[in-house]
Amino acid sequence: MHTTLEWPENGQTRRARWRSEAGLPAPQTLEVVDDSLSADAAFAALTDGHALLWRGDWMNARQLMQALTRRVDRHIAATSDHSALPAQAFARHRERQGRRAALLARLLVPLGPDYKLPLRRAQDVRPACREAWGKPDGSNSVVALRELLAVISAHEWRKKGVPVAAVQGSIHPHYGVFSPVRGEYVDLVAQAPLPAGCAAIADAPQAFDIGTGSGILAAVLARRGLSVVGTDMAPRALACATENIEKLGLTAKVQIIEADLFPPGRAPLIVCNPPWLPAQPSSPIEYAVYDPDSRMLRGFLGGLAAHLTPGGEGWLIISDIAEHLELRSRDELLGWIAGAGLQVLGRLDTRPQHPKAQDRSDPLHVARAAEVTSLWRLGMV
Repeated sequence: MHTTLEWPENGQTRRARWRSEAGLPAPQTLEVVDDSLSADAAFAALTDGHALLWRGDWMNARQLMQALTRRVDRHIAATSDHSALPAQAFARHRERQGRRAALLARLLVPLGPDYKLPLRRAQDVRPACREAWGKPDGSNSVVALRELLAVISAHEWRKKGVPVAAVQGSIHPHYGVFSPVRGEYVDLVAQAPLPAGCAAIADAPQAFDIGTGSGILAAVLARRGLSVVGTDMAPRALACATENIEKLGLTAKVQIIEADLFPPGRAPLIVCNPPWLPAQPSSPIEYAVYDPDSRMLRGFLGGLAAHLTPGGEGWLIISDIAEHLELRSRDELLGWIAGAGLQVLGRLDTRPQHPKAQDRSDPLHVARAAEVTSLWRLGMV
Protein backbone atom coordinates (compact mmCIF):
# COMPACT_ATOMS: atom_id res chain seq x y z
CA MET A 1 0.00 0.00 0.00
CA HIS A 2 1.52 3.32 -1.07
CA THR A 3 1.26 6.60 0.80
CA THR A 4 -0.23 9.43 -1.27
CA LEU A 5 0.87 13.02 -0.70
CA GLU A 6 -1.50 15.95 -1.21
CA TRP A 7 -0.53 19.61 -1.36
CA PRO A 8 -1.89 22.88 -2.79
CA GLU A 9 -0.05 24.33 -5.78
CA ASN A 10 -1.18 27.06 -8.18
CA GLY A 11 -4.71 26.93 -6.87
CA GLN A 12 -5.01 23.17 -7.34
CA THR A 13 -4.68 20.12 -5.12
CA ARG A 14 -1.80 17.96 -6.34
CA ARG A 15 -1.35 14.29 -5.50
CA ALA A 16 1.62 11.96 -5.87
CA ARG A 17 3.00 8.74 -4.46
CA TRP A 18 5.55 9.09 -1.68
CA ARG A 19 8.78 7.14 -2.27
CA SER A 20 11.29 6.39 0.47
CA GLU A 21 13.72 3.47 0.34
CA ALA A 22 14.55 4.03 4.01
CA GLY A 23 10.88 3.98 4.99
CA LEU A 24 10.86 7.61 6.15
CA PRO A 25 7.39 8.93 6.99
CA ALA A 26 5.74 11.08 4.37
CA PRO A 27 5.94 14.82 5.10
CA GLN A 28 2.77 16.30 6.51
CA THR A 29 3.08 19.50 4.46
CA LEU A 30 5.06 20.54 1.40
CA GLU A 31 6.35 23.97 0.50
CA VAL A 32 6.88 24.39 -3.25
CA VAL A 33 10.18 26.19 -3.94
CA ASP A 34 12.33 27.13 -6.94
CA ASP A 35 15.59 28.83 -7.92
CA SER A 36 14.73 31.97 -5.95
CA LEU A 37 15.34 30.08 -2.70
CA SER A 38 18.79 30.68 -1.19
CA ALA A 39 20.82 27.92 0.46
CA ASP A 40 20.63 29.69 3.83
CA ALA A 41 16.85 29.99 3.60
CA ALA A 42 16.56 26.33 2.54
CA PHE A 43 18.76 25.23 5.45
CA ALA A 44 16.65 27.23 7.91
CA ALA A 45 13.47 25.65 6.52
CA LEU A 46 14.89 22.12 6.75
CA THR A 47 16.06 22.59 10.34
CA ASP A 48 12.59 23.91 11.20
CA GLY A 49 11.13 20.64 9.93
CA HIS A 50 9.73 21.84 6.60
CA ALA A 51 9.77 19.67 3.47
CA LEU A 52 10.64 21.52 0.25
CA LEU A 53 9.40 20.36 -3.14
CA TRP A 54 11.72 21.65 -5.85
CA ARG A 55 10.21 23.09 -9.05
CA GLY A 56 13.26 24.94 -10.33
CA ASP A 57 16.23 24.03 -12.49
CA TRP A 58 17.67 20.51 -12.08
CA MET A 59 21.29 21.59 -12.06
CA ASN A 60 20.50 24.27 -9.48
CA ALA A 61 18.81 21.60 -7.34
CA ARG A 62 22.02 19.55 -7.34
CA GLN A 63 24.07 22.61 -6.42
CA LEU A 64 21.63 23.42 -3.64
CA MET A 65 22.01 19.88 -2.28
CA GLN A 66 25.79 20.30 -2.19
CA ALA A 67 25.42 23.61 -0.34
CA LEU A 68 22.94 22.11 2.11
CA THR A 69 25.19 19.12 2.73
CA ARG A 70 28.06 21.44 3.70
CA ARG A 71 25.81 23.38 6.07
CA VAL A 72 24.35 20.26 7.65
CA ASP A 73 27.82 18.74 8.11
CA ARG A 74 29.07 21.91 9.81
CA HIS A 75 25.99 21.92 12.01
CA ILE A 76 26.45 18.26 12.94
CA ALA A 77 30.23 18.60 13.48
CA ALA A 78 29.61 21.35 16.03
CA THR A 79 27.89 18.77 18.25
CA SER A 80 30.59 16.08 17.91
CA ASP A 81 32.32 14.82 21.07
CA HIS A 82 35.70 13.15 20.49
CA SER A 83 36.17 12.48 24.21
CA ALA A 84 33.36 9.93 24.52
CA LEU A 85 33.99 6.26 25.24
CA PRO A 86 33.98 4.03 22.12
CA ALA A 87 30.44 2.66 22.52
CA GLN A 88 29.12 6.14 23.35
CA ALA A 89 30.98 7.64 20.39
CA PHE A 90 29.43 5.06 18.08
CA ALA A 91 25.92 5.66 19.43
CA ARG A 92 26.32 9.41 18.99
CA HIS A 93 27.80 8.91 15.53
CA ARG A 94 24.77 6.86 14.47
CA GLU A 95 22.43 9.43 16.00
CA ARG A 96 24.17 12.24 14.08
CA GLN A 97 24.05 10.19 10.87
CA GLY A 98 20.32 9.76 11.36
CA ARG A 99 19.77 13.48 11.94
CA ARG A 100 21.87 14.32 8.89
CA ALA A 101 19.93 11.91 6.67
CA ALA A 102 16.58 13.17 7.98
CA LEU A 103 17.47 16.82 7.33
CA LEU A 104 18.77 16.28 3.81
CA ALA A 105 15.83 14.01 2.94
CA ARG A 106 13.47 16.99 3.25
CA LEU A 107 14.53 18.44 -0.10
CA LEU A 108 12.23 16.68 -2.56
CA VAL A 109 11.81 16.41 -6.33
CA PRO A 110 8.86 15.23 -8.45
CA LEU A 111 8.87 12.32 -10.87
CA GLY A 112 6.38 11.74 -13.67
CA PRO A 113 4.42 8.53 -14.33
CA ASP A 114 7.34 7.09 -16.32
CA TYR A 115 10.01 8.36 -13.84
CA LYS A 116 10.72 11.42 -16.01
CA LEU A 117 11.99 14.47 -14.11
CA PRO A 118 9.70 17.43 -14.96
CA LEU A 119 12.40 20.02 -14.27
CA ARG A 120 14.39 22.36 -16.51
CA ARG A 121 17.72 20.92 -17.74
CA ALA A 122 16.81 17.58 -16.19
CA GLN A 123 18.86 14.54 -17.11
CA ASP A 124 17.15 11.32 -18.12
CA VAL A 125 16.86 9.40 -14.84
CA ARG A 126 14.40 6.83 -16.15
CA PRO A 127 16.89 3.97 -16.72
CA ALA A 128 18.34 4.45 -13.22
CA CYS A 129 14.90 4.51 -11.61
CA ARG A 130 13.77 1.41 -13.48
CA GLU A 131 16.85 -0.45 -12.27
CA ALA A 132 16.23 0.57 -8.66
CA TRP A 133 12.43 0.44 -8.43
CA GLY A 134 11.28 -1.70 -11.33
CA LYS A 135 8.66 -0.95 -13.92
CA PRO A 136 6.83 2.37 -13.29
CA ASP A 137 3.26 2.04 -12.07
CA GLY A 138 1.95 5.03 -14.01
CA SER A 139 1.64 7.38 -11.03
CA ASN A 140 3.35 10.65 -10.28
CA SER A 141 5.69 10.40 -7.31
CA VAL A 142 7.79 12.52 -4.97
CA VAL A 143 11.20 11.40 -3.73
CA ALA A 144 14.01 12.91 -1.70
CA LEU A 145 16.62 14.43 -4.01
CA ARG A 146 19.30 12.73 -1.91
CA GLU A 147 17.74 9.33 -2.61
CA LEU A 148 17.36 10.03 -6.32
CA LEU A 149 21.04 11.04 -6.51
CA ALA A 150 21.93 7.72 -4.84
CA VAL A 151 19.86 5.89 -7.45
CA ILE A 152 21.69 7.76 -10.23
CA SER A 153 25.09 7.04 -8.67
CA ALA A 154 24.25 3.33 -8.33
CA HIS A 155 23.23 3.25 -11.99
CA GLU A 156 26.60 4.70 -13.02
CA TRP A 157 28.51 2.26 -10.81
CA ARG A 158 26.48 -0.59 -12.27
CA LYS A 159 27.39 0.47 -15.80
CA LYS A 160 31.06 1.08 -15.00
CA GLY A 161 31.65 -1.81 -12.61
CA VAL A 162 34.30 -2.25 -9.93
CA PRO A 163 37.46 -3.93 -11.26
CA VAL A 164 38.52 -6.86 -9.06
CA ALA A 165 41.75 -8.61 -9.99
CA ALA A 166 40.79 -11.79 -8.14
CA VAL A 167 37.81 -12.40 -10.45
CA GLN A 168 39.67 -11.34 -13.60
CA GLY A 169 36.96 -8.82 -14.38
CA SER A 170 34.56 -6.37 -12.81
CA ILE A 171 31.69 -6.62 -10.35
CA HIS A 172 28.64 -4.52 -11.23
CA PRO A 173 26.78 -3.65 -8.00
CA HIS A 174 23.05 -3.00 -8.15
CA TYR A 175 21.22 -0.33 -6.20
CA GLY A 176 20.84 -1.49 -2.61
CA VAL A 177 23.63 -4.10 -2.89
CA PHE A 178 26.97 -3.46 -1.19
CA SER A 179 29.83 -2.69 -3.56
CA PRO A 180 33.17 -4.53 -3.03
CA VAL A 181 35.15 -1.30 -2.74
CA ARG A 182 37.12 -2.57 0.27
CA GLY A 183 39.36 -5.11 -1.38
CA GLU A 184 41.23 -6.43 1.65
CA TYR A 185 38.59 -9.04 2.51
CA VAL A 186 38.43 -10.17 -1.12
CA ASP A 187 42.20 -10.68 -1.15
CA LEU A 188 42.01 -12.83 1.98
CA VAL A 189 39.58 -15.23 0.26
CA ALA A 190 41.69 -15.22 -2.89
CA GLN A 191 44.89 -16.13 -1.01
CA ALA A 192 43.84 -18.48 1.83
CA PRO A 193 44.87 -22.14 1.34
CA LEU A 194 41.91 -24.25 0.21
CA PRO A 195 40.87 -27.19 2.44
CA ALA A 196 42.19 -30.51 1.21
CA GLY A 197 38.65 -31.88 1.03
CA CYS A 198 37.76 -29.56 -1.85
CA ALA A 199 39.86 -31.59 -4.26
CA ALA A 200 38.10 -34.85 -3.38
CA ILE A 201 34.59 -33.65 -4.25
CA ALA A 202 33.11 -34.55 -7.64
CA ASP A 203 29.69 -33.70 -9.06
CA ALA A 204 28.74 -31.72 -5.93
CA PRO A 205 29.29 -28.18 -4.63
CA GLN A 206 32.76 -27.67 -3.26
CA ALA A 207 31.89 -24.40 -1.51
CA PHE A 208 28.94 -22.42 -0.16
CA ASP A 209 28.99 -18.61 -0.12
CA ILE A 210 26.54 -17.51 2.59
CA GLY A 211 25.01 -14.08 2.01
CA THR A 212 26.57 -13.70 -1.42
CA GLY A 213 25.45 -10.10 -2.04
CA SER A 214 27.05 -8.99 -5.30
CA GLY A 215 28.44 -12.50 -5.81
CA ILE A 216 32.02 -11.32 -5.36
CA LEU A 217 33.24 -14.13 -3.08
CA ALA A 218 31.44 -16.82 -5.06
CA ALA A 219 33.22 -15.52 -8.15
CA VAL A 220 36.60 -15.51 -6.37
CA LEU A 221 36.15 -19.14 -5.32
CA ALA A 222 35.02 -20.10 -8.82
CA ARG A 223 38.14 -18.50 -10.29
CA ARG A 224 40.09 -20.72 -7.90
CA GLY A 225 38.49 -23.74 -9.56
CA LEU A 226 35.67 -24.54 -7.15
CA SER A 227 32.01 -25.18 -7.87
CA VAL A 228 30.00 -22.85 -5.64
CA VAL A 229 26.46 -22.33 -4.37
CA GLY A 230 25.81 -18.72 -3.31
CA THR A 231 22.81 -17.86 -1.15
CA ASP A 232 20.96 -14.69 -0.21
CA MET A 233 17.50 -13.59 0.87
CA ALA A 234 17.36 -10.13 -0.73
CA PRO A 235 15.82 -10.06 -4.23
CA ARG A 236 18.20 -7.30 -5.34
CA ALA A 237 21.22 -9.28 -4.17
CA LEU A 238 20.02 -12.43 -5.94
CA ALA A 239 19.53 -10.51 -9.19
CA CYS A 240 22.87 -8.73 -8.79
CA ALA A 241 24.87 -11.88 -8.05
CA THR A 242 23.21 -13.75 -10.91
CA GLU A 243 24.03 -10.96 -13.37
CA ASN A 244 27.65 -10.71 -12.21
CA ILE A 245 28.20 -14.45 -12.46
CA GLU A 246 26.81 -14.37 -16.00
CA LYS A 247 28.96 -11.39 -17.02
CA LEU A 248 32.06 -13.18 -15.70
CA GLY A 249 31.21 -16.35 -17.62
CA LEU A 250 30.99 -18.44 -14.45
CA THR A 251 27.48 -19.90 -14.69
CA ALA A 252 28.91 -23.41 -15.09
CA LYS A 253 30.73 -23.02 -11.75
CA VAL A 254 28.31 -20.94 -9.63
CA GLN A 255 24.66 -21.41 -8.73
CA ILE A 256 22.82 -18.56 -6.98
CA ILE A 257 19.79 -19.56 -4.92
CA GLU A 258 17.43 -17.95 -2.40
CA ALA A 259 18.03 -19.29 1.09
CA ASP A 260 18.19 -18.00 4.65
CA LEU A 261 21.89 -18.66 5.28
CA PHE A 262 22.65 -22.29 4.28
CA PRO A 263 21.55 -24.21 1.17
CA PRO A 264 20.64 -27.90 1.48
CA GLY A 265 23.50 -30.34 1.87
CA ARG A 266 27.13 -30.11 2.97
CA ALA A 267 30.34 -28.74 1.50
CA PRO A 268 34.05 -28.90 2.40
CA LEU A 269 34.29 -25.10 2.35
CA ILE A 270 31.67 -22.63 3.60
CA VAL A 271 32.44 -18.92 3.41
CA CYS A 272 30.58 -16.06 5.06
CA ASN A 273 31.30 -12.33 5.21
CA PRO A 274 28.51 -11.14 7.55
CA PRO A 275 27.86 -7.50 8.42
CA TRP A 276 30.56 -6.42 10.83
CA LEU A 277 28.67 -4.23 13.31
CA PRO A 278 25.87 -5.39 15.66
CA ALA A 279 23.52 -2.44 15.19
CA GLN A 280 20.18 -1.61 13.62
CA PRO A 281 20.35 -0.57 9.95
CA SER A 282 18.35 2.48 8.89
CA SER A 283 18.17 1.74 5.15
CA PRO A 284 18.37 -1.37 2.92
CA ILE A 285 22.01 -0.77 1.88
CA GLU A 286 23.02 -0.70 5.56
CA TYR A 287 22.05 -4.35 6.01
CA ALA A 288 25.46 -5.15 4.49
CA VAL A 289 27.13 -3.22 7.35
CA TYR A 290 24.86 -3.60 10.37
CA ASP A 291 23.67 -6.95 11.77
CA PRO A 292 21.08 -6.49 14.57
CA ASP A 293 22.09 -8.55 17.60
CA SER A 294 24.73 -10.28 15.41
CA ARG A 295 21.93 -12.45 13.99
CA MET A 296 23.69 -13.46 10.79
CA LEU A 297 27.04 -14.02 12.48
CA ARG A 298 25.53 -16.22 15.19
CA GLY A 299 23.34 -18.02 12.64
CA PHE A 300 26.36 -18.83 10.48
CA LEU A 301 28.39 -20.13 13.42
CA GLY A 302 25.44 -22.05 14.87
CA GLY A 303 24.67 -23.87 11.61
CA LEU A 304 28.18 -24.35 10.26
CA ALA A 305 28.97 -27.78 11.75
CA ALA A 306 25.78 -29.27 10.35
CA HIS A 307 26.70 -28.23 6.81
CA LEU A 308 30.44 -29.04 6.69
CA THR A 309 31.74 -32.31 5.33
CA PRO A 310 34.19 -34.14 7.62
CA GLY A 311 37.49 -32.25 7.67
CA GLY A 312 35.88 -29.22 6.04
CA GLU A 313 36.45 -25.57 6.92
CA GLY A 314 34.25 -22.57 7.50
CA TRP A 315 35.79 -19.23 6.60
CA LEU A 316 34.45 -16.33 8.62
CA ILE A 317 35.57 -13.01 7.13
CA ILE A 318 35.02 -10.23 9.63
CA SER A 319 36.57 -7.04 10.94
CA ASP A 320 37.29 -6.51 14.64
CA ILE A 321 35.98 -2.93 14.58
CA ALA A 322 33.01 -4.01 16.72
CA GLU A 323 35.52 -4.95 19.42
CA HIS A 324 37.27 -1.57 19.24
CA LEU A 325 33.88 0.14 19.52
CA GLU A 326 33.01 -2.09 22.51
CA LEU A 327 29.92 -3.44 20.74
CA ARG A 328 31.10 -7.06 20.88
CA SER A 329 34.08 -8.58 22.69
CA ARG A 330 36.61 -11.08 21.37
CA ASP A 331 35.64 -13.43 24.22
CA GLU A 332 32.02 -13.26 23.06
CA LEU A 333 32.99 -14.23 19.51
CA LEU A 334 35.20 -17.07 20.74
CA GLY A 335 32.39 -18.24 23.00
CA TRP A 336 29.98 -18.46 20.07
CA ILE A 337 32.60 -20.42 18.08
CA ALA A 338 33.18 -22.91 20.89
CA GLY A 339 29.47 -23.16 21.69
CA ALA A 340 28.78 -24.19 18.10
CA GLY A 341 31.15 -27.14 18.38
CA LEU A 342 33.84 -25.41 16.34
CA GLN A 343 37.54 -24.75 16.78
CA VAL A 344 39.83 -22.13 15.30
CA LEU A 345 42.24 -23.78 12.84
CA GLY A 346 44.02 -20.57 11.94
CA ARG A 347 43.52 -16.92 11.08
CA LEU A 348 44.72 -14.61 8.32
CA ASP A 349 44.82 -10.90 9.12
CA THR A 350 45.10 -7.74 7.07
CA ARG A 351 44.90 -4.02 7.71
CA PRO A 352 42.19 -1.99 5.95
CA GLN A 353 43.43 0.73 3.63
CA HIS A 354 40.27 2.84 3.37
CA PRO A 355 40.64 6.65 3.79
CA LYS A 356 38.63 6.84 7.02
CA ALA A 357 41.38 4.92 8.82
CA GLN A 358 43.60 7.98 8.26
CA ASP A 359 40.99 10.65 9.01
CA ARG A 360 41.68 12.02 12.49
CA SER A 361 38.61 14.25 12.35
CA ASP A 362 36.39 11.15 12.25
CA PRO A 363 34.81 10.60 15.71
CA LEU A 364 35.46 6.87 15.24
CA HIS A 365 39.08 7.38 14.14
CA VAL A 366 40.67 5.49 17.06
CA ALA A 367 38.64 2.38 16.31
CA ARG A 368 39.12 2.62 12.54
CA ALA A 369 42.88 3.12 12.89
CA ALA A 370 43.18 -0.03 15.02
CA GLU A 371 40.88 -2.16 12.84
CA VAL A 372 42.04 -5.55 11.56
CA THR A 373 40.12 -7.62 9.02
CA SER A 374 40.48 -11.38 9.50
CA LEU A 375 39.66 -14.65 7.79
CA TRP A 376 38.98 -17.12 10.58
CA ARG A 377 39.51 -20.76 9.54
CA LEU A 378 37.01 -22.80 11.54
CA GLY A 379 36.63 -26.56 11.77
CA MET A 380 34.56 -29.05 13.73
CA VAL A 381 35.90 -30.12 17.12
